[in-house]
Amino acid sequence: MDNPTVITEKIHPSSVEVNLRNMVKALFRENSHASTEKGMLQWNLHKKVQTHPSCTVALIKKLIKQLQKCIDKEMCQPHVHIIPILHTLYYVVLQSPAVIPVRLYQSMYGCLMRLLILPLPHCAVALSTLKSIKTELFTPGSLYHRRVIAEQSFKNDYFNFQERVILLADPELFSGPLEARVRADLEVSNSLRDPLVQKRKMVLRLLQLGLGSDCHSPTLWQALESLGERSLEAFFQETVLAVEQGVQKGPEGLRDYTDKLQIIYANILISSDKAIGYEDNTAYPIPMPYPEINFILWNDEEDLWNALTTFTLSSSFDFDDKSQHVSVQSKDSVTEKNLKEHNSESGRPPQRSTSSLSRRNAYKATKSGNQLSLMNDKMESSSTVSSSCRMQCRHTARVVVMGDDRILGKLASAYLSIREKESKHIRLTKKINLQFYYIPMTDVEPSVPLQPNAAGQDQARLSMASFLGKVDSWYDVNINILQIAMTTNAGMDHTNHNRPSEQNLFFLDTLTYYLRCGLQKVNLPLYKVKMMRCSNEVSSVIEEVFVSSLEADVAEFKHLKDKRAKPYNRRTRSIEVFGGFMSVSYTQMFVSKRKQLKGLCPMARSAVITSEPSVTHGDGNLAVRFNSVSPEENTKIFTKTISIKAMENRTLVVCLDKDFHRTYSDIQRIEVSPYVDPGCKIRTRFSMSMTKDLPLNKYVDKILSLPINTFSSVTS
Repeated sequence: MDNPTVITEKIHPSSVEVNLRNMVKALFRENSHASTEKGMLQWNLHKKVQTHPSCTVALIKKLIKQLQKCIDKEMCQPHVHIIPILHTLYYVVLQSPAVIPVRLYQSMYGCLMRLLILPLPHCAVALSTLKSIKTELFTPGSLYHRRVIAEQSFKNDYFNFQERVILLADPELFSGPLEARVRADLEVSNSLRDPLVQKRKMVLRLLQLGLGSDCHSPTLWQALESLGERSLEAFFQETVLAVEQGVQKGPEGLRDYTDKLQIIYANILISSDKAIGYEDNTAYPIPMPYPEINFILWNDEEDLWNALTTFTLSSSFDFDDKSQHVSVQSKDSVTEKNLKEHNSESGRPPQRSTSSLSRRNAYKATKSGNQLSLMNDKMESSSTVSSSCRMQCRHTARVVVMGDDRILGKLASAYLSIREKESKHIRLTKKINLQFYYIPMTDVEPSVPLQPNAAGQDQARLSMASFLGKVDSWYDVNINILQIAMTTNAGMDHTNHNRPSEQNLFFLDTLTYYLRCGLQKVNLPLYKVKMMRCSNEVSSVIEEVFVSSLEADVAEFKHLKDKRAKPYNRRTRSIEVFGGFMSVSYTQMFVSKRKQLKGLCPMARSAVITSEPSVTHGDGNLAVRFNSVSPEENTKIFTKTISIKAMENRTLVVCLDKDFHRTYSDIQRIEVSPYVDPGCKIRTRFSMSMTKDLPLNKYVDKILSLPINTFSSVTS
C-alpha cells in the first residue's frame, strides 16, 4: 500500500533555525551565488518543506522577516527580491502539510498590504499572493485541494476546473538522451498519480489542516485505506463541497467549515469501525502530485490545435452545457423583452414569427460577437492584474514549449492561426484559457547561465530567453538554468539506465513550480513580413510572421555567411561588385515625430532584423543591422517598419527565426511591420463602408503579441 511516509529523522531545533536562516539569506542575497546554485537552493528549500513539515513555521517566519527587511530597505530602491520572496512564501503555504498559526497569517497579511502601493508588477504579484493567503486563512487546505483537483482533472459536482499541460519539444533538439530524460521523468510522475491514492491523501491532508490536533492522522489514514471505492468517492465529494462553501462564505464561514470537516472526519472513522489509536499524532507529509503532462515532439504546426481540441472534447462538459443552456435562455429572454419594448415604443405590433429574423441577425452578428469577445480577452490580458483563471473558461491549457528561438517562431505562427480561426468562429477560447510557457533549450553545450550581454552560438539562438531573463530575474534563476540541469542529467542517464532518482527530478519539480507560480505575462510583439516573389514570370505574395529575427541575404553572397567567423582578409577577396544590392525604406522613430527615410545600401550583402521588446509597458522596436561586403561599412538602425528591395535583378533569401525550415528564396522585396491582431479587426454590416476604426479600437492594443508567462512580467 502507498502509505504517506512519516519522517522519523530527529533534527535539533537550533540546527533547523540556523540551516533555514542560511538558506534564505543565500537565496535572496545580491550576487551571492550563480543562477544555477540559486535555482538548486530554491529547489532544496521546497524539498525541505515536503519532507520536514515541522520546518514550515520556522521557514515562514524567516521569509516574513526577510520580506520586512526588503520593504523597509527598498522602498526607495529597486525592489529586486520582493517578487522572489512572494513566490517562495506562496509556494511554502501551498505545500505545507502543517498547520500555520493565525499570527503568522496576520504577519503575512500586514506585509502584503504594504506592498500594494508599489508599482507594477510588484503590486500585482502582492495582490495575487494576498488573495491566496486570505483564502487559506479562512479555509485551511483549500489552495492545495483546488489545485490538485484542477491539475488531476478530478470530476466532481462543485469545483469544475480542469487543467492540462501540453509539453511541446523541438524534435531536432530532443532526440536520444535528452528525449529519454524527459520521458523517464514523466514515467515517474505518472506512477505517482493513482487517482484513489491521491484522493485518500487529499482527504487526509485537508482534515489535517482543517482540524489540526483534533485529527489523528495515523488512525484516519488506516480508516481511509479500509474504505471501498464508492465510500471514498462520497467522502471526497463531501470535502470538495465543504471547501467550496467555505471559500464562498469567507471569514464568516470558518466555523461552519470546521464543523463540516469534523463531521466528515467522524463519519470516516465510523464507516471503517476504526477507533482512535495511541500512536504519536504526527502530521503526514503529503507532497503535491505532479500534473498530467502530455509530451509531444512538435513536428507539425497543427499538433497544437489538435491537442487543444482533444483536451476540449475530452473534458467534462456537463457543467458547461448546463451553464450554456441557462445563458442561452437568459439571452433569448432578454432579446424577446428588448424586441417587445422596441415594438411598443415604435407603435408597431409584434412580429408574428421572429425565428428567421433572429436566426439571420444571429448569423450576421456572430463575427462581431467573436471579435468583441477576443477584444475583451485582449483588454483583460493587458490589465494591471493578471487573472489566474477566468470564470467563463473553466478549463486551462498550459502550453509549454522547449527549444530555442525556432520553436518560439513556430509557436507564434500557431498562435496566429488560432487567433485567425477564433476571430471567424469561437471554438476553443470560450472553453479553455490558453497559457503559454517557455523553457529555453539548445543543442549547443551550455557553459554559463544565459545573460543578456553574453555572446556565443547558444546566445544567438536564445535571444528571447536572454530577454526574459533580463526582465525577470527569478525566471533567469529557475528556468534559464534548466538547460544545464537537463543536459547534465541526460548525460548521466545515458550511461546509467536506472530510473531517475529524487535528485534527478529537479527538472520536473521546477517545471511544476513554473506552471503554478508563473502567472505574469510578458508580451513578445509579433511582426508581419510580406514577401514578394517573382519566378518564371509569375508573381506571388507570401505572408509570414516572426517573433525574434529575420535574416535577408542577397543570394549571390549568401555563401559569405558561412565564412563570417573567419578573419576578414581584404587581399583574398575575389568578388567583383557591380551596382547596388539593396534599396531600403523605413520609418525612423524620433521623440517628437516620425520620419520616413529612404536610401540605398549599395554594399550591403545581408540584413538582419531582430526584435527588441520593451522592458517596460510600452512598444518595442526592430534593430536592423546591414552587413556589408566590407565589415567596416556595417550599419545599424532602429525602426518599427521597414521595406527592403533587392536591386539589379538580384534576389533575397529570407530566413525567419533562425529556422531553416522557414527559408524562402527568390524574394525580390520584403515589407516588415507589427502584426495587427485578427481579433481586433471589427467589421459589421454598419461599418463595412467605414474607413475609420470603431471607437472601441482606441482602447485596445491592436498589435498581436505572444504572451509568455513569467514570474514578474515587465515593469511599469
